[in-house]
Amino acid sequence: MDTDPASKTQPPGEQELRELLAPLLDTRPEDVPGDANLILLGLTSIDMMRLVGRWRRAKVPVVFEELASDPTLNGWLAHFDGLRT
Repeated sequence: MDTDPASKTQPPGEQELRELLAPLLDTRPEDVPGDANLILLGLTSIDMMRLVGRWRRAKVPVVFEELASDPTLNGWLAHFDGLRT
């Protein structure tokens, strides 16, 4: 088990998350709404799985089910805030 905090990449912040989501939603980062359902805006479950895979490869212990249960920018930011060291 890897317990060295330096070996874990920090979860994305709001701006980085907006920049990752914007092309998937065909919009600009500043236009990604905080409280809108990302799935209703066009994010697919495949998109979500790819993002989760990317973060897990970077050693961010993201939980797919947590993101899927609240698929909003604000919900994801709350999940990521809980992962910060």
